Amino acid sequence: MKKKWLMLLLVVTMTTMLWGCGKSSNSAEGKTSVLDGGAGDTATELSYWTFVELHGQHFKKMLEKWNAANPDRQIKLNVTVMPYDDMHNKLSIAVQTGVGAPDIADIEIGKFPDFLKGTPQLEPLNDVVEPYKDTIVQSQIDMYSKEGKVYGLSTHVGASVAFYNTEILKEAGVDYKSIVTWDDFKKAGMQVYEKTGKYMGTADTSAGWEASMMLAQQKSDFTDDAGNPIVNSDAMVKGLKVLKDLQDNNVIATIAGGQPDTEEAYGEFNEGKYATAFMPLWMMSRYTNYMPDLSGKIALAPIPVMEKGMPRSYGGGGTGTVVTKTAKDVQLAKDFIAYAKLSLDANIEIWNTLGFDPINMDVWNMKDVTHNPENQFVKYFVNNPFDVLNDIKDEIRLIKSTPASPTINNVLYTTTLNEIFEDGRDIKEALDDAQAQIEQELK
Repeated sequence: MKKKWLMLLLVVTMTTMLWGCGKSSNSAEGKTSVLDGGAGDTATELSYWTFVELHGQHFKKMLEKWNAANPDRQIKLNVTVMPYDDMHNKLSIAVQTGVGAPDIADIEIGKFPDFLKGTPQLEPLNDVVEPYKDTIVQSQIDMYSKEGKVYGLSTHVGASVAFYNTEILKEAGVDYKSIVTWDDFKKAGMQVYEKTGKYMGTADTSAGWEASMMLAQQKSDFTDDAGNPIVNSDAMVKGLKVLKDLQDNNVIATIAGGQPDTEEAYGEFNEGKYATAFMPLWMMSRYTNYMPDLSGKIALAPIPVMEKGMPRSYGGGGTGTVVTKTAKDVQLAKDFIAYAKLSLDANIEIWNTLGFDPINMDVWNMKDVTHNPENQFVKYFVNNPFDVLNDIKDEIRLIKSTPASPTINNVLYTTTLNEIFEDGRDIKEALDDAQAQIEQELK
């Protein structure tokens, strides 16, 4: 009982601090701002938690459109941006206790299974998804569902690609268009290192983008069909051996922050220390916002494969926007997030504002949208992202998110990959230990 009351006190304190913020504020609890979207005094105030500041930019645009189209159902949105772990931990406590939860929240796909355990304390969204079900990628709905009920709305497909710094490659006499296989990449990388002293790419230790792409092109996964962990599979060993060989030949190297999508890594890319990042398409927004010095230098291309004919992409990352059981106006919150995430207008804005690949793939063929010369992403990158997307759209594999995924991620990306790429530990031995640890923690 004492533990329960301490937890409740923690949540109440957290909520008071967040809601005590002014129009825009920063604190240890995160940054909070109020978006009125042109709403009047009678608008309903809804709270929204996210771990990606850029998502708030999209909601700001969609809120303005919503309020203009719905004069009798206007909304003001209190947006709080928190660090990734802080937000998910606080949200988990809030929905479990029923105290202090926001009306709307973003949940990253790797954390989403934790929120579906038992009876989810999230509102089913089937009724608001129904009008859009024929226009959106079904797998992007399935990954946030349980037993036929949809609990989260996706933001993007997350098709993974190679981001090549053409300035570095040109200096080394390398043409990225000639890179098809990992052997090609190795040859190019050795030439880049010899000519420039720079690394062709990164050896990631704190995230699974590269491990996922190596599994995806072998049509494998971190779990089997039943959702059981298989992190020491032959496919995993084979994929990591390819990457370790690249590291041993000075083609790739570990990077500050452990992977390309960190503040520390942005600085190193901006300085031209690495020529390639293998990331989902949403990484484009990181380039435009955090790596301005690379404008006009970055080209997109399919990911290299072990053998020609293998799938050249997978859907990486993801965020499901949810409505909590304690939302002030559940139906209003549900209707708004469906409008903001699933409508055709929303999917166009997701591209325009965030540079994400929309889950309504009709947008992929709207050249007036995708090839708009005034679009910030079209301006920034050497080639058009949708030319690459449409080339690989039938090869985008899905890496499953299962109840075991949070445990798998924690072990692999805090311990195992560091052992392999930082400490030089034997790959099979490290993966066998990881498998045993994951199985033990899941018992």
